Amino acid sequence: MGTFDGLWGYGLVFLFSAIPFFEAYAVIPLAILAGLSTLPVIILGLAGNILTVLLVILFLDKIKQWRKKRKGDDEDTTSPTKRSIRAKKLWIKYGLPGLAFIGPLLVGSHLTTFMSVTLGGTKQSTANWMVASLVIWCSVFTVLAYLGIDFLNLGERNLFQAN
Repeated sequence: MGTFDGLWGYGLVFLFSAIPFFEAYAVIPLAILAGLSTLPVIILGLAGNILTVLLVILFLDKIKQWRKKRKGDDEDTTSPTKRSIRAKKLWIKYGLPGLAFIGPLLVGSHLTTFMSVTLGGTKQSTANWMVASLVIWCSVFTVLAYLGIDFLNLGERNLFQAN
């Protein structure tokens, strides 16, 4: 039963990292603080997040068709929203590399991936930049967690301590 309990925790790391807005760079430090082994947590967290980002890129055309069908055919005739105008300005100012590194912290990696390809990035270059961004951000936050830097003071609140 003890082995299954340990595997369950690692499975949750993979699943939460794969869910949009539960990014690997947040899940990995929390799992380390919870007491899971660092290397498997890093591998599973990155695998979950990268897998779903690559799936967004792979199925982007299907997602666009689904959104168009859901919103109707009038989408092309409507004026652009404030959000799309801001995204376009960010794209023009920073390009794909800037959006790939800033976006996951602001809106999540999945939405950043969608925006990057929609605004003109190729699928291959978007995949490369997003994977690099996720690896770097996960590394930064993992090192900070491993060194014991606790921005939320979770250690003082005993949230991860067994009672």
